[in-house]
Amino acid sequence: MQPNDPIKRSRRNSGAVTVRDVAKIAGVAPITVSRAINHPETVSAELLRRVHDAVARTGYVPNLMAGSLSSSKSKLIAAVIPSTVFSVFTETIESLNNALFDAGYQLMLGQSQYLASREEALLGAVIGRRPDGIFLTGIMPPSNARKRLLASGIPVVETWDLTPTPIDMLIGFSHHKIGLAVADYFISKGYQRFASVRASDERADRRMSAFVERAAQQGLPPVQVINVGSERTLTRGRQALAEILENTTRVDAVFCSSDLLALGVLTEARARNIRIPDGLAVMGFGGVPIIENMIPALSTVQINSGKIGALAAEYLIARAEGRVVQMPTVDVGFSIHERDST
Repeated sequence: MQPNDPIKRSRRNSGAVTVRDVAKIAGVAPITVSRAINHPETVSAELLRRVHDAVARTGYVPNLMAGSLSSSKSKLIAAVIPSTVFSVFTETIESLNNALFDAGYQLMLGQSQYLASREEALLGAVIGRRPDGIFLTGIMPPSNARKRLLASGIPVVETWDLTPTPIDMLIGFSHHKIGLAVADYFISKGYQRFASVRASDERADRRMSAFVERAAQQGLPPVQVINVGSERTLTRGRQALAEILENTTRVDAVFCSSDLLALGVLTEARARNIRIPDGLAVMGFGGVPIIENMIPALSTVQINSGKIGALAAEYLIARAEGRVVQMPTVDVGFSIHERDST
C-alpha cells in the first residue's frame, strides 16, 4: 500500500476499515455510504455500484450495533448453556437457532461449563451488548447476575427447570418429579436395591434427592449415590459402576443423571458380563438421539428439548417486537422411555 493511500492513513489508530475509508474510495460522502448500505433504494444505481465496489475492495463490515442504536433493535439473541459436548441441550439449541434465523435473528452462544462464576461473567458481557433477548439454561439463583438481568429490561427466558419466581419467562419441567417418577418406575418393575450416578449440578441434585426420597418412603434399602463431580464422561460412568459394585453385594437398578454416564455404566456392566436388565437395570436422563441405537438400547427420561427451543424463540421474538406473551410459564413435562436397559 502506498504512503498516500487514504485507507492506510485513516486506519492508523484502530486498524479497522471505516465508513470514511469506503467513502474516499467510492468518491462520495460518508452519509451516502450509510444510505447505500442501510437504505439502498434511496440512492441511484450508479452510486450503489460505486459503494459496493468500494466495500468489496476494502473488506468493510458495517457496524450493526451503530445501526441498531436508533431502532434499539440488535436482531441478536444470546444463549448461555452449560455444554455442547454430547449434550442434552443440542436439540434445544438447534430448534432455537432455526426458529430465530427464520425470523431474521441471529444466535450468540456461550458455554458456562456448569460453573456459576463463568455463567455470571458471560452474562455480564452479554448484557453490555444489549441483545434483543437472553436464553438461559436453568434457573438463575439470587446473585449479581440476576440483579443485572432484572435491571436490564432485556427479555429473558429461563429453561430446563421450573420455579415460582422466574426472572421473566420460563419453559421447563420439574426435576423433583422426575426423581420420584424414576423411583416409582423401578419399583413397578420389581427392582428394590437402587444406586444413582450423578454429576455435580443443582438440577441433578434435585432429581437424585427425590429418587432417594421415594426409595426411603417405600422402605427400600438406602440408595448408594456416586457423585462424579464435573466429569460427565463415559469413562467416569464405568468407574462409577465399579465403585458401586465394590461397595455392595447387590444392586438391581441404577439411575444416572445423564445419558452419557448411563452409557458408561452399561459399558462396564457388559465388560463384567452382567446381564442387562436381568442382572442390572440402567436409566439415563435427557434422551440424546444415539441411545436408542445402542445395544442394549438405553432407557431414559425423555425431554421434549426441541419444543423448549422453539417456544423460547417464539417468546423472545414476541417480546423483542413488543408483543405480549400470554403464557409466560410453560411446563413441557417429561416421559420415561422404556428400552432394553430396564
